[in-house]
Amino acid sequence: MSGLLSLLGWSFLPNLVTGWVQTLYYGITIRAGDPKPRPGTPRFAEHHRRIRILVVAIYLLYTIYEAHYELQLSGSYYADLDVPLNASEREIKSRFRRLAALYHPDKASTSSPESSSQDINDYFVRLKLASETLLDPVKRFAYERFGPDIHSWQRCVTIRDYVYRGAGLLVPYYGMAAAVMYGLGLLGYLDWGKYERWLVMVIMFVFEAHTVMRPGHPVFFDRVVNPVLGLLGNGYLQQPYLPFQAIALARKLSVTVAIGVSQIGPMLAADTSSGQIIVGGNKRGGDEQTLLREGLERLEHTARSLDGDASRLLEVEMAPFAGDEDMLVSMKGKIKEWLVQNTIRADPMVRDALGRSLQKRRVDAPAGAKGTK
Repeated sequence: MSGLLSLLGWSFLPNLVTGWVQTLYYGITIRAGDPKPRPGTPRFAEHHRRIRILVVAIYLLYTIYEAHYELQLSGSYYADLDVPLNASEREIKSRFRRLAALYHPDKASTSSPESSSQDINDYFVRLKLASETLLDPVKRFAYERFGPDIHSWQRCVTIRDYVYRGAGLLVPYYGMAAAVMYGLGLLGYLDWGKYERWLVMVIMFVFEAHTVMRPGHPVFFDRVVNPVLGLLGNGYLQQPYLPFQAIALARKLSVTVAIGVSQIGPMLAADTSSGQIIVGGNKRGGDEQTLLREGLERLEHTARSLDGDASRLLEVEMAPFAGDEDMLVSMKGKIKEWLVQNTIRADPMVRDALGRSLQKRRVDAPAGAKGTK
């Protein structure tokens, strides 16, 4: 649902907000009584282009933060037990005993009567599930790479079983994404940066396959992202990323950044000299020249083909008179006269010119006179 709302937001929010911001910008920067740039002028179009780029960039940063916020808000088993990612078995057991002493349904219900028994029981069950998962090396490996969905996977016992099951979900996902992107490209929605999108998809597939199969965590998240989150503090929204969270974040960012760049990129080279935002600029003009040249070449080829067909038909019609020079000369004269009568004189402009000439020659003729002057 959030993905659908995000796509709807990208569809209409940039245009809507750009108009508001441009109106507010003119209200702040232009004094009362001074003329404001009118729509259809190059200055108005250039301001609209720059403000749109700024709005899309800010919205892109917001969607990146929103993706981070949602992932951090969903939490993890490590966050529930408040243990580090490299916690040992002893540390996990010790931490669970302390939390169980505080949140066991029998003890928590008496110490916190305002909390419902169902909430207390659900929270304790989650703590127990987190402890059991992290204490099992196979489930711990699978959870870190595929998330809590592994609990619904049947007949998975070894690490290889979980990896095969996860890879079986990975291939259809990217196959469907490739089919959708190819279909949108055929419809003309992904013209700008279409090759870069395919490159990003291949990189994402390799990244996910490498992440779920390697024994450790992704190097970039382990050495860059997680340490930065640690420097920001140990709050609930600064927990280090697990591999499955890194994959989810990378998926969301790849889609969001692709949409944002597809809207910013064409605007960077847009032409506003005509008072309208013309995306593509010289490239578009080059395409029009190429299409015009191809059309003229096709027209020339068609004209040559028709000329050849007409010559062959004329030769077939003149075949009975071959060898009779007098008859050929007579036929050519009659054909020439027929062309003049039926082609040249039938032209509307020629007929109009002849009519005007005849009208001028009879201006001074007496009433009832016949012929011309």
